[in-house]
Amino acid sequence: MDAQSLINEFELPFQLYDVLNTEQLCQHPKFAEHSRDTFDATIDTAKKIATDLFLPHNTVADKNEPQFDGKKVTMLNDVKVAFDAYRHSGFIAGRYDFDQGGMQLPETVMTAVAGYFMAANPSTTAYPFLTTAAINVLMHFANDEVKQAFVPRMLSGDFTGTMALTEPHAGSSLADIRTTATPHDDGTYRIRGSKIYISGGDHELAENIVHLVLAKVPGGPAGVKGISLFAVPKYRLDANGKPAERNDVHLAGLIHKLGYRGTTSTALSFGDANDCVGYLIGEVHFGLRYMFKMMNEARIAVGFGAAMIGYRGYQYSLAYAKDRLQGRVAPHLKPDDPAAAIIEHGDVKRMLLAQKAYSEGGMALCLYGSNLIDRINTCDDDTQKQALSELLDLLTPVLKAWPSEYGPKANDLGIQVLGGAGYTREYQAEQFWRDNRLNPIHEGTNGIQALDLTFRKLWQNQGLGLQVLQQEIARDLIAISTSQTAKLANKLQIYIEQLQPLLQHVGQTLSTPKAATLSANAQALMTVFATIVMSWIWIRQASKAEQLLALTEDGAKQNFYRGKIQAAKYFIDWELPLIQRDIELLTTDNAVCHSMQPEWF
Repeated sequence: MDAQSLINEFELPFQLYDVLNTEQLCQHPKFAEHSRDTFDATIDTAKKIATDLFLPHNTVADKNEPQFDGKKVTMLNDVKVAFDAYRHSGFIAGRYDFDQGGMQLPETVMTAVAGYFMAANPSTTAYPFLTTAAINVLMHFANDEVKQAFVPRMLSGDFTGTMALTEPHAGSSLADIRTTATPHDDGTYRIRGSKIYISGGDHELAENIVHLVLAKVPGGPAGVKGISLFAVPKYRLDANGKPAERNDVHLAGLIHKLGYRGTTSTALSFGDANDCVGYLIGEVHFGLRYMFKMMNEARIAVGFGAAMIGYRGYQYSLAYAKDRLQGRVAPHLKPDDPAAAIIEHGDVKRMLLAQKAYSEGGMALCLYGSNLIDRINTCDDDTQKQALSELLDLLTPVLKAWPSEYGPKANDLGIQVLGGAGYTREYQAEQFWRDNRLNPIHEGTNGIQALDLTFRKLWQNQGLGLQVLQQEIARDLIAISTSQTAKLANKLQIYIEQLQPLLQHVGQTLSTPKAATLSANAQALMTVFATIVMSWIWIRQASKAEQLLALTEDGAKQNFYRGKIQAAKYFIDWELPLIQRDIELLTTDNAVCHSMQPEWF
């Protein structure tokens, strides 16, 4: 697959500059030294590195997983070469200020950069991405001593980072973790416990690995209120800040996964010799709050990654459908008529259009979320800043869950487009699906995201996030000036009008015994809410595409814009009406799932 097919040449310029007006950020002092030219140069660098160094070993790494010989982990040297190119390019520190060694780039641009790496090779990309997430937590919550010890070396990629939350017995139930952190005379802690499914938990790509570990200090409150957060390096540092003796944290084994095989997934053991040194981050017992900072940012990244893997599969099956000759299409049905490319067949068009709607929609959604971060960071009005922050908080479960639900569906359709070939290892379509299938699970399963939306995010701060979302949608719909998009907006309006009474009903249910029923129906509410949001996201794209279509005579661009409009029509006509079932289930407090008894299965 050639470089251009990773991402359509018109896609990111359309999203960044036409839909999101990212160039306007350069008017703010924070980004005043940048321009569209510097943004484009950064993205072009990402495209080149991703294409030249990440893409070629994606399938090779899938077939040659990391190995552990009991002493150290080994993997393809190509992974190290790619990782080094990524860190030397400055991308790990890209979003940080100049005085921190960063490039001071907007979040929207860094997300676009991430698009090329996620499309090319999600497994190798995981190592720097995890590091960036860990840096964010340390930057926000660690004291100066801990920051100085680890952050500069992580920004350069000399050290990498992980998050170590999950334990074998507890899974997503963090209240039940058993890892302990005992205070030591020198102000450090001694960590003891086991963690599992820790991505990037051991490797030889960097000089050190800094684990962010959730643990409980003895004598603290029960449950999540007693959780603290610690920085636990693989190697302790000497007086000069260099990695020295091995800390008492060890790899218990590698976990072999369905997909994402190039990323080490590890079981880690802390404190087997009672000498695992950890450094408290922030205050005791506030660890879960700090970790959620990392998790919320990681959730947006997971959603975007799912969209990009879905997009890669879409581009792959699209190329196949254009080349694969099979059957004939009316009126050319005679045996001596030439065979048609399968892209001419109606059902293949349907599957490709669904893939396009899911993957490009997810991409646009996550870029909107990233742009929200930039709007927050450049907002000088505290009231407006709070409002935008509430909107981002409300949308975070959707940013994670919708693309990671529909990205794998796009990849599933990609396999179907290839037919029997898609079911073989000779083609990459099956790997895209395997890689993407992780995304509905990690960083909080999609079921957890639905519960978060249903019971928390819609109502927090007196529903301010929802109010801001309604204002954003209304403003966009009122501004529509093109005929085709106006028809789509009218269709969406019907469901928007149903959403308000539905949410009123759900809100009233929360304080009644029917809340238990609602917990089983939370996915239905996520589907309704997220589909309405996604319909709006597609209408935003269609509106801009329809405007630009009237202004260009470039045939390639005309096709691109028409494709956007058609994908929006597909989503509004084919996907949006499906939520009517979920609206009815929620309105009637359907208890079929809740009332099912374990012994009946």
